[in-house]
Amino acid sequence: MAETAGGLDLAPCPSCEGYGWFEDELDGSVSDCDWCQGCGYVYRDVQGVDRPIPPEDYGRIAAELERLEAERLRKLGYTGSAKRPGED
Repeated sequence: MAETAGGLDLAPCPSCEGYGWFEDELDGSVSDCDWCQGCGYVYRDVQGVDRPIPPEDYGRIAAELERLEAERLRKLGYTGSAKRPGED
């Protein structure tokens, strides 16, 4: 989690686990997470209560959201470099 102004932390959305979207297992359709509005992160206060990030805050916290997303992808094994077919 990353702290923002006002004592709020940025945390992965508990509804979509930071992905920002859901995929229907039956028909393959994709939809944005209603809780985080598709960004994958929420504000978490000192009591541990989550709330959606207001759209007007995105400009101020964009760099931190990018950093958190890069960190999340690294944990999933993404390195940022392309692999040629057949490379592991």
